[in-house]
Amino acid sequence: MIKILFVCHGNICRSPMAEFVLKDMVKKENIADQFYIASAATSTEEINNPVHYGTRNKLAQLGISTSGKYAVQMKRSDYQEYNYIIGMDNQNYRNILRIIGKDREQKISLLLDYTEYPRDVADPWYTRDFDKTYEDVLAGCQGFLAYLRQQGRIINEYNDL
Repeated sequence: MIKILFVCHGNICRSPMAEFVLKDMVKKENIADQFYIASAATSTEEINNPVHYGTRNKLAQLGISTSGKYAVQMKRSDYQEYNYIIGMDNQNYRNILRIIGKDREQKISLLLDYTEYPRDVADPWYTRDFDKTYEDVLAGCQGFLAYLRQQGRIINEYNDL
């Protein structure tokens, strides 16, 4: 089981968008049983709040539901629970380290590090541009899945024949 935790500041915009986009991708590829995917915040500001309406609306346009998701805060123990902890920007990266301490097992990365153009995922809290954030998240999730395939972490049904 590949366990992934997406992390952003409040867990209402970018990290839940990445969580549900990746869940949708692996479901469509019929490999969802190989994954446990979640998201969390580095702050306490939005804890127990639902996904931001901008993220909900953007994903709903694509037929992706965020129903039942409420913001939670990342815990120190998440470092042992997850194989990959993926932040949305450099500030998230620093805050993840503040929560977990040292990254001894190199589990922490940034989502767009899995693309040709590493950078921060656009933050729609400030930009109000959920389309741009979706483009970043989609590119990052596609790159991450390609990385997992390259590492031999994903087993496709036809590989077992």
